[in-house]
Amino acid sequence: MEQDSSVAADLQDGVAEFSNISFRPLEVSDVDDFMVWASDERVTHFCSFNPYTSKEDGINYIKNTVISHPWFRAICLNNRPIGAISVTKNSGNDICRGELGYVLAGQYWGKGIATRAVKMVAKTIFSERPELERLEALVDVQNVGSQKVLEKAGFTREGVLRRLDHIILHLDSNEQLNIVLLFKLKVGVLTYQELEICGRL
Repeated sequence: MEQDSSVAADLQDGVAEFSNISFRPLEVSDVDDFMVWASDERVTHFCSFNPYTSKEDGINYIKNTVISHPWFRAICLNNRPIGAISVTKNSGNDICRGELGYVLAGQYWGKGIATRAVKMVAKTIFSERPELERLEALVDVQNVGSQKVLEKAGFTREGVLRRLDHIILHLDSNEQLNIVLLFKLKVGVLTYQELEICGRL
């Protein structure tokens, strides 16, 4: 598959050793790199999947879920996957909203890579998907690091969705969660508060 040329990182404010960050489709041949983060319990703790324990399961996931996903990319350092990021759009009346998800190998935490990756997506996704007006992220209230990543990337904390069931699928089915909702709007789209001020609501 061809690498996305439109998502080369603008890292002028970043660290030189991580200046070679880019996105590309995740392929079956990347399974060994995928397993580095997908099998790490610390990384998957707040993810919607259990740690992968076999390479075969990883291959099946890439084949059956990743490749068919409309917008799923590997976060690459020197073209080698160190994580992944995706945008899943809604359907019907909510087609203007998309949900952002991302994961990064633990050894790269705290280096600003996730923040840069989210900024890159937020900068390009609205032009790639013109129907999108709002990009959202749902984060466990205890996942403070991910909340900080999103806020640094320009997302606004909208509130806490309390006592949600089954959002993080590998938790016990009886457990209820508090999820922080953060969002970023397409340039030119007004928030509900701004619409009220303008008298449009």
